[in-house]
Amino acid sequence: MATDYYAVLGVRRDASQEEIKKAFRRLARELHPDVNPDPKTQERFKEINAAYEVLSDPQKKQVYDLGGDPLSQQGAGGGAGGFGAGGFGNFSDIMDAFFGTASQRGPRSRTRRGQDAMIRLEVELDEAAFGTTKDIQVDTAVVCNTCNGEGAAPGTSAQTCDMCRGRGEVSQVTRSFLGQVMTSRPCPQCQGFGTVVPTPCPECAGDGRVRSRRTLTVKIPAGVDNGTRIQLAGEGEVGPGGGPAGDLYVEIHELPHPTFQRRGDDLHCTVTIPMTAAALGTKVPLETLDGLEEVDIRPGTQSGQSIPLHGRGVTHLRGGGRGDLIVHVEVTTPTKLDPEQERLLRELAKLRGEERPQGQFQPGQQGLFSRLKDAFNGR
Repeated sequence: MATDYYAVLGVRRDASQEEIKKAFRRLARELHPDVNPDPKTQERFKEINAAYEVLSDPQKKQVYDLGGDPLSQQGAGGGAGGFGAGGFGNFSDIMDAFFGTASQRGPRSRTRRGQDAMIRLEVELDEAAFGTTKDIQVDTAVVCNTCNGEGAAPGTSAQTCDMCRGRGEVSQVTRSFLGQVMTSRPCPQCQGFGTVVPTPCPECAGDGRVRSRRTLTVKIPAGVDNGTRIQLAGEGEVGPGGGPAGDLYVEIHELPHPTFQRRGDDLHCTVTIPMTAAALGTKVPLETLDGLEEVDIRPGTQSGQSIPLHGRGVTHLRGGGRGDLIVHVEVTTPTKLDPEQERLLRELAKLRGEERPQGQFQPGQQGLFSRLKDAFNGR
C-alpha cells in the first residue's frame, strides 16, 4: 500500500468509527483551504480527505485492510479529495467538522409553536394587596375553524412537491479544485416544506390560523406589584399550521392611590394636625385597606414622628403575613390669629416661661458624603 491512511489521520488500526471521525474533524478544521491556503496544507487536506473517505466506509475499509486501494477503482469523479458518495462523507461532514453538528436534513414542518404575547393590566392598590380575579380581552391568533389548521381549502389537501419530491431541499453538484462538491438548499417551490397547497383556505389564506378576540379570566395573587408578570401557559398565539399556542404574560400596573404610597409591602401616608392636637393628643380617623380605624396621636407628638400600624400593609407575595402601614405626622403652626387667640397663646407662653426663648442651636444637618468624610477623618 502506497499510503498509510491510519497514519494520515493519526489513529490506530483498531480505531472505532467515532475515533476516526473525531480525528478527521480535528484535522479538517486545521487544514481546510479556507482556513489555511498554503499549497502544502492543501495537499495535506486532500490526503486526510482521502483517508477519511476510505476508513469511514466499511466496504472500502475492508478492501484497504486486505491490501487493496479502493480509491484507485473510482475514476476521475471519485479520486482522492472527492466529495462523492464516500469522499468527505457528504457536504454535511464539512459542516460537522467546522460547527460540530451536521446540517438538518429533510422537509421542515408546516406546524410550528406560536409566539408568546404580553398585555398590561391595571389594578387598584387593594386588588394588588389582597388579590382578585379579572376578565381580560385578548386579540391573538387562533386555529382556523374552516380548515382546522391544515391551511388547505375544504375538500382539498396538501400535495407532495414535484420539484423536490417531498424532500424539502434540492441538491446541486459543482466542481472545484478539490473535486465535486454537493450543496443543498431549501426547495424554492415549496419553501422547504416538501408539500405545496394548491388551493389555500379562503379564511386563513393557508396559514392555518386567524385573528380573534377572546375573553380570559385571570387570577391575580395577593401581593403583586408594578412589573409583576403572570404566566398563562398556552394562552398566547396559535402557531402557523395550527401549531401549539405560545404563552400569555399579564404584566401588572398598579394605579396610584389617593392616600397611600407603596414602598415594597409597606404603605405610607401623612396626617397633618394642628399644634394644639399634637400638644394635647387626639385620635384621627383613617380609612385603611381594612376599613375605618383611629390613629392614636399621643400628647407631645412632634412633627416628623411616625406611627406604625402593624399588619395593615400589603400581603407578602411569597410567604404569609403583611407589611405595615406607617403614618407620618406633620404638625402645622397657625399663621393668622385673632386677638383672643393671640392673648391666650401669650398667657400660655408666660406660664411656660417661653416669652423670650433662647432656642437650642446645633450644627446644620450634614449630607451622606459629609458624614462619611467625617467618619473617615475620625471626627
